[in-house]
Amino acid sequence: MIKINAESEYPVSETLFVFALDSEAGKAFEGKNKLVTGIGKVNAAIELTKEIHTRKPKLIINLGSAGSKSFSKGEVVCCTKFIQRDMDVRGLGFSLYETPLSGIPPVLEYGLEMNGLEQGICGSGDSFEMNHSETDYNIVDMEAYPLALIAQKENIPFLCLKYISDDAGSDAADDWSVQVHLASEAFKKILFS
Repeated sequence: MIKINAESEYPVSETLFVFALDSEAGKAFEGKNKLVTGIGKVNAAIELTKEIHTRKPKLIINLGSAGSKSFSKGEVVCCTKFIQRDMDVRGLGFSLYETPLSGIPPVLEYGLEMNGLEQGICGSGDSFEMNHSETDYNIVDMEAYPLALIAQKENIPFLCLKYISDDAGSDAADDWSVQVHLASEAFKKILFS
């Protein structure tokens, strides 16, 4: 069983573990219901939608690397709020991050809180951010927003854990390439011990 908090636990066999890259999963998730979507919001949305209709999971857990100036490298953070950081239609009178005419607020609040982990606000976008200065979100990734949105629309509980691999600054690419391989062991320790 995966124990998330006092109210929530789910069988491993009915949980879908979603990663952008196989390197984020490592060997720790072999033999589990693992989905590797590929990088970016579109790939993540397509692959999760297909997998939901095939496997019908009781819980979706998004695990992956992310950048942050607010949290330390090597820390695992639980994200329960999500922003589509590259959605900007202010020129037509919409709020920053708001998807026009969707009825979805600029900050999507959907996700389980995991005991013992700090919470973060994840800004997802189709760019590898190396000059992060935005204050509306404190974690940067490329896939979590559509995964959370799809889980919400499908009414499936969602847990999002991000391993901080870099500070989303000028050294982010070098830091990420070293740190990404440590993510799977950190996730394994939190979820299966």
